[in-house]
Amino acid sequence: MKQVSGYQILNEKMEQRTWPDRSNGPRFAHFQWPNIINGKNQQPELHSSTRKTKIKRRNSRFCSTSPPQSTDAAHDFASLPFDILTRIAASFTLPHLRAASFVCRSWSDALRPLREAMVLLRWGKRFKHGRGGVRKNLDKALDSFLKGAARGSTLAMVDAGLVYWEMDKKEDAIALYRKAAELGDPAGQCNLGISYLQGFDYATQPPDRTEAVKWLYKASIAGHVRAQYQLALCLHQSRSVDRNLQEAARWYLKAAEGGYVRAMYNISLCYSVGEGLSQSRRQARKWMKKAADFGHSKAQFEHGLGLFSEGEMMKAVVYLELATRAGETAASHVKNVILQLLSATSRDRVMQLADSWRALPSTH
Repeated sequence: MKQVSGYQILNEKMEQRTWPDRSNGPRFAHFQWPNIINGKNQQPELHSSTRKTKIKRRNSRFCSTSPPQSTDAAHDFASLPFDILTRIAASFTLPHLRAASFVCRSWSDALRPLREAMVLLRWGKRFKHGRGGVRKNLDKALDSFLKGAARGSTLAMVDAGLVYWEMDKKEDAIALYRKAAELGDPAGQCNLGISYLQGFDYATQPPDRTEAVKWLYKASIAGHVRAQYQLALCLHQSRSVDRNLQEAARWYLKAAEGGYVRAMYNISLCYSVGEGLSQSRRQARKWMKKAADFGHSKAQFEHGLGLFSEGEMMKAVVYLELATRAGETAASHVKNVILQLLSATSRDRVMQLADSWRALPSTH
């Protein structure tokens, strides 16, 4: 019997119905959504019936009521033009799309292409990384991402752009980043900003920091931590953009609080010398340790030096050993000096601690 892969079945059935009927899934009592029909950022009013519903006793044990119907709210939702709805939902993940699709029948129909894009996105990631029982195949990954992008998903646009960038097709990548960015996708805005920082082609189009800052700022205010870190670097180091140490420190701190390890290290340095904010040895030590515990090698080296200066010999050696293993050659010299001051038992103990150490998990 001829075997058919799940990917082939997906392509054959993409034009069929891909969303269950209301009877096959739970119904939502209401869906919170800004009322943009009248140009106001307010929740739509849900009107309850003013008539009292009579309760009829069916038997001595059970009774039922007829739920009030809210036709005004349903009409407001259904009247939202499809093109506006799909633009709003372009960067939605699958759970958000599922929730929005339950609002009303017209939304379910309008969001069907984006739901299909999520399936294509999942297949694309499988092909890109060789997971889910398929072999790694960048061409098939790109094909899946492009099909998802054609259905309006900014998530697929960004992933397709990443594949194009790996293939050194930067113009194609940037076109997709730009499309996603203009639809409000923070990852697309961040990648577009970084593309401007790196320059598309040094001969014809060199780096444009002003344009980079523009897009990085858009992504930063949306909470994208990598964009916040890159924006801070621009404000801290840039020569073509006005240098602003206070703003740079503010964005370093936001990115650090969001879990971006490099930002943790940089904000520690800012606190250490009082650059862009008030000097604070306590805050500097706090963020340096956080960066070290997340595996930042320079932070491990500097935190080890700090522990040594405080007399914490064994702890200092652990961090210095970790930094040495990560390639910080200067750390090995300090570590060897401290080891000579420790007993053989203490030396064995610190090596065991270094062997068992694991970096804190990071999503960035």
